Amino acid sequence: MSQTKGLTSFRQYVDNPTEDDSPIAQRVFNTYKQMHTYQCVDFVRKQYDRWLKFDHLRLSMYEVLEKLNAVVDESDPDVDVPNIYHAFQTAEGIRKAYPDQDWFHLTGLIHDCGKLLALFNEPQWAVVGDTFPVGCQFSEKIVYRPSTFANNPDLNNEIYSTKYGMYTPNCGLDRCLMSWGHDEYLYRVLINHPMCTLPDEGLYIIRYHSFYPWHTGNDYMYLCNEKDLQMLEWVRRFQKFDLYTKDDQDLPNIDELKPYYLSLIEKYIPGIIAW
Repeated sequence: MSQTKGLTSFRQYVDNPTEDDSPIAQRVFNTYKQMHTYQCVDFVRKQYDRWLKFDHLRLSMYEVLEKLNAVVDESDPDVDVPNIYHAFQTAEGIRKAYPDQDWFHLTGLIHDCGKLLALFNEPQWAVVGDTFPVGCQFSEKIVYRPSTFANNPDLNNEIYSTKYGMYTPNCGLDRCLMSWGHDEYLYRVLINHPMCTLPDEGLYIIRYHSFYPWHTGNDYMYLCNEKDLQMLEWVRRFQKFDLYTKDDQDLPNIDELKPYYLSLIEKYIPGIIAW
């Protein structure tokens, strides 16, 4: 795949940035510091109760995708343009590499549509960024781990601070509470939509594509079951396009691409969706 930036220039995080660092570096660190302070078991359970009634909005998938024009991901050090461009860049990168797997193209297009949460005045630390399980020990592979968790209420909990926490060995990631954000939200929206026929691989990618401590850091394997390990390869394939197709200097022509992706939405996720 082609991109203007070199591969090593992606996901560069500045710990405890100062005024001498870029505004984006400061924005990213502040977003993660709030995330790592407030994302805990109690918070995630409250978000489930609030958002998983699917009673906030009724829109088609493409209507939601267009709303990403209003979202700039404050946790991302690699882009400073509306999220809709990243959606098409990811999808087109996958399409070129896997021309016969149209469900994979569509997964690339819609994977961030859960960021609709940001348009309901949810703080970005509860929408974007890398995810991780709550209710067990926080991995050292989590970005900014040494400097941002000091005030998390679960950090010193006698159960949640242990390796397995409230889980059991190899229980499966679907038994774990992940930090709340766009991944889990979109996954839940799709499995609630009776007309969604996206394959399990696509749903799995959507649910765990931001789980970098796992699919890139190789941690949390002790919570995985056999299905997780089988699906990991698909998540890793996707991750390369999610990350390395980002390029603010080479934005796609959305109007030209729209008819193809509308046909995929009609094929796999037709109709009006409850959000």
